[in-house]
Amino acid sequence: MYQNRKTTLTAAALLTAAAALVSGCARGPSTGSGPSQAGCPATLAKAKAAVQQAENTDTAWHDPTSGPAAVSGKTIVYVAQTMTNPGVAGVAKGVEAAAKAIGWQVRVIDGEGTPAGIQAALSQAITLKPAGIVIGGFDPQLTAQQMARAEAAHIPVIGWHAVGSPGPSENPRLFTNITTKVEDVARISADWIIARSDGDAGVVLFTDDSIPFAKNKADLIQRELAACSGVRLLSYENIPIPDASSRTPQAVSSLLSRFQDKWTYSVAINDLYFADAAPALRAAGKPGSGPPFNIGAGDGDPSAFQRINSKQFQAATVPEPLSQQGWQIIDEFNRAFAGRPASGYVAPVHIATAENSHGATSWDPSGYREAYRKIWGK
Repeated sequence: MYQNRKTTLTAAALLTAAAALVSGCARGPSTGSGPSQAGCPATLAKAKAAVQQAENTDTAWHDPTSGPAAVSGKTIVYVAQTMTNPGVAGVAKGVEAAAKAIGWQVRVIDGEGTPAGIQAALSQAITLKPAGIVIGGFDPQLTAQQMARAEAAHIPVIGWHAVGSPGPSENPRLFTNITTKVEDVARISADWIIARSDGDAGVVLFTDDSIPFAKNKADLIQRELAACSGVRLLSYENIPIPDASSRTPQAVSSLLSRFQDKWTYSVAINDLYFADAAPALRAAGKPGSGPPFNIGAGDGDPSAFQRINSKQFQAATVPEPLSQQGWQIIDEFNRAFAGRPASGYVAPVHIATAENSHGATSWDPSGYREAYRKIWGK
């Protein structure tokens, strides 16, 4: 494409210029700390605008605002992956509160975090013959036999983090699945690093490749970080979540030894990695307020908010609105019972920091309780 151009650029220079155009960045020297000398102005501006919007807490409720009036006399069973998972437990509390508001009964059955326990819990739920069943935080493929029984019994099933995408699912059959979009969570997590670092960061990414959903999230984060040439991925740490407490401290110590001050930011597919990283960072004399500055692309459990609010080795999280999602689950069931389609609502991403959480231990946007009560006539 350059053969007919009269230019003194060398082939190497052309390649460099082309790469910069593709990425939207002008590649330049970078130290991993301080403001970027060249950076990626277009990507940086876009990231800063997205982060500013995501950090806004003064958000009005826009959708849904209409739907069927409350169907009466229903019983819902919430099958939890484990009630020790703060995300799963937080949604369960939201389901219970919303059920009370609409006039239904809820029973929670704890799968206790094991495949056998989850299968037994779902079997028990089906035996109770409820109006609907919630899959709380586990992959329905683990319970294929039980899911087939629920379908045969014509019991509608709604998932929370049951599959990778929000909305209805044919296989496994779910009336709808409640979750934020993984693409949005991954993108805003990376954008926060780009924006906060002014396009100049050395990043460590913590993930669990044994979970396809987590690996996909990590891949998406990498892709967004790569849009800025001043942001370098120093290390991709694949640590299975069940091993995080034993392996993360050792991994952090090794990373500190290898990269020292070049490691300025971290992102993890779940906040729990930073609970396990904190002791090693503290032992190395790192300040709780960073660097490294850490963001969790996870559920935003109370312990994450506590670390953020006290500035102890976590600076931000991308939380799910757990209570609101519990209320949405009840509203989606009401639509199913009324013969209506799923609402299609997906909560927008939010970034929680010490500056905007004001001491809260969860992300609880305003307006949804009143909106759902109005829809239901309650």
